[in-house]
Amino acid sequence: MGISADVHEGRGLALVSVWTGLVVWTDGLWYRWWTGRRSQTGRWLYAHHPAFEPERVARRIAARYAELREATSIVAAGVS
Repeated sequence: MGISADVHEGRGLALVSVWTGLVVWTDGLWYRWWTGRRSQTGRWLYAHHPAFEPERVARRIAARYAELREATSIVAAGVS
């Protein structure tokens, strides 16, 4: 998808640092990442997707990446 990222591995997990606020991790069965939302009690809400659909999960992660980049550019421009 043309997105640069850093990959780290250890203890049976791979962590992919995509952007500030977007780290994807996988155990080979599932991909997981923070949605950017919190529950009513303040807990972080995570997205997850089965690893057997890498193209579909890549599209979902790319969409989250685009949201974060857009939010960053708005903040940098001083737009509220």
